[in-house]
Amino acid sequence: MLTTLREALWPRGGWTRAARYVQHRLHRLPDPPERIARGIFAGVLTTFTPFYGMHFITAAIIAWVIRGNILASLLSTFFGNPLTYVPISVASLQTGYWLLGLGEIAHEHGSIGYKFAKAGEDLWRNFVALFTEDKAEWSGLTIFYHEVFFPWLVGGILPGIICGLICYYLSVPLIRAYQNRRKGVLKAKLAALKKKKKQADDGHAAD
Repeated sequence: MLTTLREALWPRGGWTRAARYVQHRLHRLPDPPERIARGIFAGVLTTFTPFYGMHFITAAIIAWVIRGNILASLLSTFFGNPLTYVPISVASLQTGYWLLGLGEIAHEHGSIGYKFAKAGEDLWRNFVALFTEDKAEWSGLTIFYHEVFFPWLVGGILPGIICGLICYYLSVPLIRAYQNRRKGVLKAKLAALKKKKKQADDGHAAD
């Protein structure tokens, strides 16, 4: 279990190797570059949302709506990882506070970590209350929704779209070049096989 957790935070070979693997898989997808790139856009956009634990589902839905490659969208959610989650969350929250005009109100009930902790306490207390006589408590969850979740949801749209579009326009020519090169290699191999077969047939005919 500890090994699984460690590799989730830091894969074997590091995140650079993991990124190269994802890039390789994206290039080899059997779809037009634009469709794959739309899937990449969906996956990157999803990493700016607060739907942790549901990023695969969210990315697949967005990819389906914009007619992108769903597998590409799932792979591209790895844009969000322990190395990028902090800047992603800061960008999303700060943009959300700015768009919603929250300002200092957003920090009225303590730090973000504190709000996460209080929301977690409420979730556990409310779960226990289902089986006991304890009363449900919603104050921590209410504060979390208004000061973290909703600003994150609203604020993640703008930086998510910007980063998604950058990845889209960067990936289209790269994927097209990779696919064209791969087609060239396959054509060369096919031509070599045909030539070898022709030589073999000519040799049999001469005998």
